Amino acid sequence: MKVLIIRFSSIGDIVLTTPVIRCLKEQGKDVEIHFCTKKSYQNLVSENPYISKTHILPNSLSTLIKELKLEKFDYIIDLHNNFRTRIIKFRLGVKAYTFDKLNIKKTLLTSFKINKMPNTHIVDRYMKTIENLGIKNDDKGLDYYIPHKDIVEIDWLPESHRQNFIAFAIGGQHTTKRLPCNKLIEVCERINRPIVLLGGKEDVEMAEKIIHFFNPTLEKEERRLHNQLNKNTIVYNGCGRFNLNQSASIAKQSSAVFTHDTGMMHIAAAFQKEIFSIWGNTVPEFGMYPYQTKFTIFENKSLSCRPCSKIGYDKCPKGHFKCMNDIKFNFLFDYE
Repeated sequence: MKVLIIRFSSIGDIVLTTPVIRCLKEQGKDVEIHFCTKKSYQNLVSENPYISKTHILPNSLSTLIKELKLEKFDYIIDLHNNFRTRIIKFRLGVKAYTFDKLNIKKTLLTSFKINKMPNTHIVDRYMKTIENLGIKNDDKGLDYYIPHKDIVEIDWLPESHRQNFIAFAIGGQHTTKRLPCNKLIEVCERINRPIVLLGGKEDVEMAEKIIHFFNPTLEKEERRLHNQLNKNTIVYNGCGRFNLNQSASIAKQSSAVFTHDTGMMHIAAAFQKEIFSIWGNTVPEFGMYPYQTKFTIFENKSLSCRPCSKIGYDKCPKGHFKCMNDIKFNFLFDYE
């Protein structure tokens, strides 16, 4: 049986498809799995041992369709469900099972604050697409495979960060899913442990502001007072220094992971890390909270304007950004 799974983007969504891939391969009879995605996300599936071949979405959809027709698939599992995937399914003309995105229910929640979303994680909704093939969820969680070349040796980090450190993924694709600088500093201060900041090149400037707050050049007397107050927050800026797989390797070696509602949250869940998840304009009710791992959610549930989007914005539509500015971080986090 040859099966094509389609999920074009993005990081978190693709990581969340891994139980479908694994269960289909392990429970199906002589299953050959192909995966179709965008080139920028190819590395997320290239190391997956359950996938036989990856197909890349090019600029020309007709070119991709010609390539896929040659494979003579028995089934298509459409986990993206958009206009392009509908064209692909129609042109290939084979039996297809399609993920229900629940767009109407999401619109009710974002536009009218009427919550008709099922109390079901998106992974379990993905799994619904293959239940007619006799495949069941094995409850083994998510998968994430790091290429050997991207495994970060612990001695690459400063000596202060080689054990019992916290990974903090400070980035996010949209501004309304990211804490502002003062709130990031507040969280770091409460963690009170060595922290490795993770993010892309676009997060370097923010990380440097955090670094400056916690690692200033102190005079001798100031440093003595700093030590007396038992301030153990020591921050290392990993933003822009590591690629995604290397950042995943660091997260895997951490004691716990702090993150916004981003792909790194799901990567950390694949490693069964304890996750402290921070939510702004989006909400866990969309079904994309950390999967099958211990987690704590921080959110401001007192706002009538939240959620304002299922994805995010470049700035708060209301101008106040209270979903992030008014989150209460009343935890005391201190691993010995």
